Amino acid sequence: MWRALAPRLVAYLMTFLTLGIFWIGQQTQLSRLARGDRDLAWIHIGFLLAVSITPFSTAFLASLITYRVALVLYWSNILLLGVALLCVWRYATRAGLLKDDTSPEMRRAIERRIIIAQALYAAGALLCIISTYWSIAVIVLVQLNYVIAPRIRPLYRL
Repeated sequence: MWRALAPRLVAYLMTFLTLGIFWIGQQTQLSRLARGDRDLAWIHIGFLLAVSITPFSTAFLASLITYRVALVLYWSNILLLGVALLCVWRYATRAGLLKDDTSPEMRRAIERRIIIAQALYAAGALLCIISTYWSIAVIVLVQLNYVIAPRIRPLYRL
C-alpha cells in the first residue's frame, strides 16, 4: 500500500513546497507595493490561474511519475508560476507602484531570485532525460534551498 501511495505523496509534498515558496515570493512583492492598479490586479489573476492549475499537474505527475511528459507538464506549471511572479514584479517596478524605500538592490535581488529559481527548476526538469526520479530529486533540492535560503530583506539594508 505505501509503495503505491509514495508517488502521490511525493508529488503532493513537492507541490506544497512549490506553492509555499511562491506564496512567500508573492508576499515579499506585495510588502514592497505602495499601491496597485487594475493592470496589476489582472497580472495577479494570471498568477492565480497558474496556482489553480497545480492540482491537475500534480495529479498527472503522481499518476505517471515515470513518464517524462508528466514531469515536463509539472515543470511547465512551475515555469508559469515563475513567469507570472516576474511579470508582477516588472510591471510594478515600471509602473512606479513600489514603495519609495525599495532600493535598486532590492529590486534587482527579487528579480534575480525569480530568474535563478526558474533556471534551477529548468535544469532539474531537463534531468528527466536521464530519469524522472533524478529530476524530481533536483527539483526538491531546489525547493529546499529556497525554503532555508536567507530572506531578501537583509540584502537591501546594505
